Amino acid sequence: MALKKTIVFIFCLIPAVALIYFAVSGQLGPDAGKELVLETGEWGLRFLLLTLAITPIRTLTKSPAILRYRRMIGLYTWFYASLHLFAVLTYLLGWSWPIFVEEFAERPYMALGIIAWVLMVPLGITSNNWAQRKLKRSWKTLHQLTYLIGVLACAHFIWLVRSDFGEALLYSAILAALLAFRVVIKFQRTAALKPS
Repeated sequence: MALKKTIVFIFCLIPAVALIYFAVSGQLGPDAGKELVLETGEWGLRFLLLTLAITPIRTLTKSPAILRYRRMIGLYTWFYASLHLFAVLTYLLGWSWPIFVEEFAERPYMALGIIAWVLMVPLGITSNNWAQRKLKRSWKTLHQLTYLIGVLACAHFIWLVRSDFGEALLYSAILAALLAFRVVIKFQRTAALKPS
């Protein structure tokens, strides 16, 4: 089991290592900073969708083993989202507070992205057994923020792109399918509990 988790850990780290390599070797093009912003953002969204896909996969395959990797993948979502935020602050805003305030006010998609990241913070901090024991039922309620984060992230992406909406709409469709799956399963379980 430890070996499998190590393999998953390394696999999830590959995009970050690849981006560092491409940046150092000058393979990200003339506007490397912008590419880093885009790539880290997309990888954050991909890992978020993968996190949300864990439960449907478990349900369809009837294999609980995959749940062991959900926390790790969820933390990688926060990791790539944090890299994305760092890239935005570094390459687009130059760590200037006045520019940040101006962009936040004038570009709604940036506000959505920041809000999504802020909501990830308590999820990342409480992604451990100790927090799960202390928070009890509240832990599950807190981590249901993942659904809202997914909606905000997809809206952020759609609002950001100006011409080619294909990829953004694809991610949004995947999110919609994952959320719809949960609604259907919850409805079926509720119906099963009702006396006939």
